[in-house]
Amino acid sequence: MNKLIIIGASGHGKVVADVAVHCGYDQIEFLDDDETLTKCGSWPVVGKCDKALELKDDIFVAIGNADTRKKYVEQFSDKQLVTLIHPDAVIADGAHLGAGTVVMAGAIINPDAAIGKGCIINTSSSVDHDCVVKDYVHISVGAHLSGTVHVGEGTWIGAGATVSNNINICGNCVIGAGAVVIKDITESGTYVGVPAKKMRD
Repeated sequence: MNKLIIIGASGHGKVVADVAVHCGYDQIEFLDDDETLTKCGSWPVVGKCDKALELKDDIFVAIGNADTRKKYVEQFSDKQLVTLIHPDAVIADGAHLGAGTVVMAGAIINPDAAIGKGCIINTSSSVDHDCVVKDYVHISVGAHLSGTVHVGEGTWIGAGATVSNNINICGNCVIGAGAVVIKDITESGTYVGVPAKKMRD
């Protein structure tokens, strides 16, 4: 029996559980600090998040917010954190995936891409050759990084966004849905539009 503890009983957690089933886990339990939750999908919620610190089972942190995800991921060893890859994802030889990262159905990661710890590579997104995606980045549904893109820690690339070749994006940014990034982004903030421009604070 393969058991997985998932921290975070949200919609994202439900999708992570589905990926985990495809990866061979047949016993899945959720932890969440919302005591009103008893199930996530068909899986039970069995306690609060801190309960995971007492357990020796495989752990996955399924929390969308990068800062909160980081807080929990850093409490566990790389050995205890699992990396989940949906069988319908394509991972090239030479690509590297950090502990606690999930790659969802239809995603593509091309040669020599380096994905950090605790990342979300969402459904039908792509990370092309030689990209560097730092820890706790979320590449949303249908978003695409062209070759040799560098994305800083904690940045969220929104659904359907496109980043051109050889672009650097600093940490703690939000790239809005459908945005097109054609120049380096060196200042944290929210960027939207075609081409992407920073929104006023």
